[in-house]
Amino acid sequence: MDPLSTTASIIAILQLSSDVVKYIIGATGATKDRRRLREEILACESVLLQLQDHADDADEGTKWWEKIRALEGPDKPLYRLGIALEAVMAKLEPKKSLDKALSVLKWPFDEKEVEKLISAMQREKSLLQLAMTNECRELIREVKKSSGENKELLMELIQTIKDNATEDMGQFTKLNTILVGIQESQGDLKDYAGELRDQRVNLEQRTILDWIPTINYAPQQSDIINRRQPGTGQWLLDSAKYQDWLKNDKQTLFCPGIPGAGKTILTSIVVENLMARFENDKNIGVAYFYCNFRQQDDQKAEDILGNLLKQLAQGRSPLPEIVVSLYNSHKDKQTRPSFDEISRVLQSVAALYSRVFIVVDALDECQTTGGCRTKLLSELFSLQAKYGTNLFATSRYIPEITEMFSKSISLEIRASVEDVRRYVDAHISHLPSFVGRNPELQKEIQTGIVKAIDGMFLLAKLHLNSLIGKRSPKAVRAALTKLPTGSEAYDHAYENAMERIESQVSDQEELAKQVLSWITCARRPLTISELQCALAVEVGEAELDEENLPQIGDMLSAFESGACQSDDEFEERLRSNPLYDYAAHNWGHHARKDINLSQMVFGFLGSKAKVKALNQALMVVKWWFGHSGYSQEYPRRITGLHLAAYFGVENLARFLLGSNGPDLKDSYGRTPLSWAAEKGYKAVVKLLLAAEGVEADSKDDYGRTPLSWAAENGHEAVVKLLLAEGVEADSKDKYGRTPLSWAAENGHQAVLKLLLAEGVKADSKDVDGRTPLSWAAENGHEAVVKLLLAEGVEADSKDDDGRTPLSWAAENGHEAVVKLLLTTDGVKPDSKDGFSRIPLSYAFEKGHKRSLSC
Repeated sequence: MDPLSTTASIIAILQLSSDVVKYIIGATGATKDRRRLREEILACESVLLQLQDHADDADEGTKWWEKIRALEGPDKPLYRLGIALEAVMAKLEPKKSLDKALSVLKWPFDEKEVEKLISAMQREKSLLQLAMTNECRELIREVKKSSGENKELLMELIQTIKDNATEDMGQFTKLNTILVGIQESQGDLKDYAGELRDQRVNLEQRTILDWIPTINYAPQQSDIINRRQPGTGQWLLDSAKYQDWLKNDKQTLFCPGIPGAGKTILTSIVVENLMARFENDKNIGVAYFYCNFRQQDDQKAEDILGNLLKQLAQGRSPLPEIVVSLYNSHKDKQTRPSFDEISRVLQSVAALYSRVFIVVDALDECQTTGGCRTKLLSELFSLQAKYGTNLFATSRYIPEITEMFSKSISLEIRASVEDVRRYVDAHISHLPSFVGRNPELQKEIQTGIVKAIDGMFLLAKLHLNSLIGKRSPKAVRAALTKLPTGSEAYDHAYENAMERIESQVSDQEELAKQVLSWITCARRPLTISELQCALAVEVGEAELDEENLPQIGDMLSAFESGACQSDDEFEERLRSNPLYDYAAHNWGHHARKDINLSQMVFGFLGSKAKVKALNQALMVVKWWFGHSGYSQEYPRRITGLHLAAYFGVENLARFLLGSNGPDLKDSYGRTPLSWAAEKGYKAVVKLLLAAEGVEADSKDDYGRTPLSWAAENGHEAVVKLLLAEGVEADSKDKYGRTPLSWAAENGHQAVLKLLLAEGVKADSKDVDGRTPLSWAAENGHEAVVKLLLAEGVEADSKDDDGRTPLSWAAENGHEAVVKLLLTTDGVKPDSKDGFSRIPLSYAFEKGHKRSLSC
């Protein structure tokens, strides 16, 4: 139990007590009893508010934190106080005559019930007060001491109230539910203790698993699979050999391939396929590892075997006893398990599964010193022979490895023509804009690259990159005829890359080569901080000079380092660059007012890394406290043109049309036109509509068109432009909502008139059965409601929950709309929805007294 959850509980009880006091004030009769109970509840509120302040400030491990823990949970003071208030609320809640409830509610308690209620609240209040005055141990003793008696008295109180509520079945049911809840609280307490016990067990298991020293390949798997072009590798998954390997036990699928064929990417695809396929089957185990020549010291045979053991062991709950025993046998001696010990335990754990799949990438990079590779493969084949394990392995063509798999099913890995075409299609937008405007040239590029790579996928990327700087179709075609092929293709491709580096000014060239040297020679990937320190080392100096540390800005710059990869990294960027957030959200507004845009702005949006970083800072939103991963929730594949459209910078958009595809979609499926339409920048919308190849009615991943976005935000001028372009005025998105529906929800009367003039369906229903009238009524847009009613829409239409426009208007207290609907023919004031509730009940629940009297 943490202070945050306690604060939430206190707030909930305070809200409940506030509601109860309102009902007490509104009731009639028994003035003295009402006043006494009200004063006691207010006294409890005062204590709760003080307690809330302490809970807000309490840190884990402090005395206050321990006190707060003693107050909340099953069978604790806060729980019982909340129960007592719920019992009062159950009796005070209005009955069926909702329209008269506020004026005629009679006091439902007799004097004895009030006495017992006050007594119950005082007992819990005294314990809460004790928390603010006494030591923690005394508080805990008192809570335990009074727990049984307070619980019995509370149950007796609610039983009494329940017995007197038999004339109203609703009250009887609620009170009975409360009573049963108290009776089960002891069970809840046991469950809570069980949860603590489970947490302890989980911690112990995590300690044991962490003791097995292995490289965590999960981040590498995620990184590799994220680089996969969607759809690639499907040929492997669909192949008869892979399907046979999946279906039958004790099978080995060996996939050799030439360097750069895409073996590692395909391995990650296989891992993802297995994980997804058997995600819900706990009797099937999947383990994998990636050999890497740079990590050979950490990839000895026992390390790799230990990694497989760890992956399979953590898939079992509880942790297999033999793994716990292995840990205990070495814990006190502080020793590590031998290869034979790991082998024995691995076999025992594998035996717990009905099937086991093991995936190994790049066996050719597994070290051979001390017979490591032979030892590892022998162990894997032994595991297969004893327990029917399925093995998938990739490697370059190494005679010794090929010989060991001579009796296995073999499937050569080569870059398929379709995969290469798919990759080139997805990345051809990186080439100069004249390529994007020339479909014939695009086909030539596709064909030329496919022909040149001869099964080497990596070459496709290198060859495509080599065309980026070409200035004309003729230059591109000339380069295509000279694309290197054969065994020396990689040498030529990397020589071209080095030529581009060496074409920079001398200092930049030197820094780039130093960075490349460290990245190439490092035994593992370096962080930016590590790379900074490495570059700052000065021969002859005893320690690092901070003034010699090259800044990230000099290596890449804050923006050029691209988007941040975690919440912490993103927040640190914001902390260390105070202007960063402002600049990201406002640079476009400044640029829009600048008649003569500087070259700096053009250059800035020409950098993909800078655009990525800017886009992240602009688009991410932290929706709630503790929102984990929020920094990664933003659209990818945003171009400079998308951003120019987002901010409505017309001159910049016109300039970027020459280098960015005018209709490119970001990862949300949105085009520059979509963003400009949402933001209402008429000039940019007009510019984009005039551009060649722009689809005015393009749908994003949510099925929404530029018209839909413009209608939602009330941009009348943009809506006119799009309608004049002949877009579909009544297009439905994936939620079944039309532009009219979005405009109605947000009260844009002028846009509504434009759309209705196009003949759209005024009464269309979305996937939840809601009409434009329903949305307008919920949000209180009287003028829009009038307009729709004049169109003859069904005024009392029910959505999938049985709710009418009147129901939504009443719940939200929109008095004018309620009156308007009540005077409309066909509207039933007492229409019941799927929860058997009438509009008036929603108004009463939310305290909208005026709506009640309409």
